[in-house]
Amino acid sequence: MIVEATPAGPIAPLHHRTAAPPHHQEFHAPMTSRRRRRTRISLTSVLVVLALAVGGYALDATGVLGPDADAAAGPTAVATATVGTESDAPEPSRASSPTGPTDPTDPTDPTVSTSTDTDAADARALLATLPVKGKAAGTGYDRTGEFGSAWIDVDHNGCDTRNDVLARDLSGIVRQGPCKVVTGTLVSPYTGATIDFVRGNTTSTLVQIDHVVALENAWRTGAQQLSQSEREALANDPSNLFAVDGRSNSQKRSGDAATWLPANKAFRCTYIEHQVSVKAEYRLWVAPAERDAMERVLGTC
Repeated sequence: MIVEATPAGPIAPLHHRTAAPPHHQEFHAPMTSRRRRRTRISLTSVLVVLALAVGGYALDATGVLGPDADAAAGPTAVATATVGTESDAPEPSRASSPTGPTDPTDPTDPTVSTSTDTDAADARALLATLPVKGKAAGTGYDRTGEFGSAWIDVDHNGCDTRNDVLARDLSGIVRQGPCKVVTGTLVSPYTGATIDFVRGNTTSTLVQIDHVVALENAWRTGAQQLSQSEREALANDPSNLFAVDGRSNSQKRSGDAATWLPANKAFRCTYIEHQVSVKAEYRLWVAPAERDAMERVLGTC
């Protein structure tokens, strides 16, 4: 027996019903219900499509759907050698403020690469002439004993090498006497950070002079065969020296291109070109991993 729920509540047998609804009501009621369901489905679909469109626009506008950002700043591993670091100074407490190049076309801005296609091609050709072999042992390495005191006046201009490099690489310098640089501003080529240099016991280490080819690396790749005067010339060669932020110099220590590169990618070509030039000038060799890293950088220049 067919039963049906009534508006009053109890479920009653169909034959107890005293009157059937008019024929036109039986026909139109289900049609109205179907139309309502279709309307609700259509509205839901439209809302879903609109939500997806708005969400996609928001993601694209914020860059989530854009190209992956270059989060890596390049290799920053500290060299594993612990003997004869380039700087044993404590980490300065006053942080420098990071900035970008003020003018990408300004060749005097040290955060901007001065490398050209010709420079890179010459460096690649010169690199191909360097001997490739493993590093010699660094046991007993002595910076002062092997490369002389830091810093000496090799060009006989009356100023030591450190002050010569500070005067070359800093802007707005103030001197005490004819040589001693006491203040100035450095834009570190290794990071692009701007540093206000003030000479003093606790502030001088904010700006340090980096050997592009680290002296211990030079010692382990052929400098042992140089004369004392040649090694002193290498240690004070302006083409092998940059004024840089102290943090980068401390990170690099005695690392070569395989273990450390400047965070400022715009300067890497110039950096490697100097390394290759110095190694060729002083008859040094390159280790296999070092040579491969140099080739990779020069391949992007």
